[in-house]
Amino acid sequence: MALHGPIIGRWFKKPAGTVFEVVAIDEDAATVEIQLFDGTIDEIDVETWPNLMLIEVAAPEDWSGSVDMDPEDYDGKGANDNPTGYQDPLAFLDKV
Repeated sequence: MALHGPIIGRWFKKPAGTVFEVVAIDEDAATVEIQLFDGTIDEIDVETWPNLMLIEVAAPEDWSGSVDMDPEDYDGKGANDNPTGYQDPLAFLDKV
């Protein structure tokens, strides 16, 4: 049994090790929309949720798994050339 009900923004782990985030709950369709770490979107029936043996976990430290951009794709030369919502986490370091 799942230890916690679905809550948007919370991360869970399946017994097989798959980690996902709850991104939406559709009460009309009785489904929970989830996003896997790699960005894949899936649905789980609300009735099935309690039987999945899920464990609530902390969000991964490397949250960029679902972001479709590698650090090598960003050259950091222009101040305004960042994609919306992206900030270089190493920008505050002195570059040698």
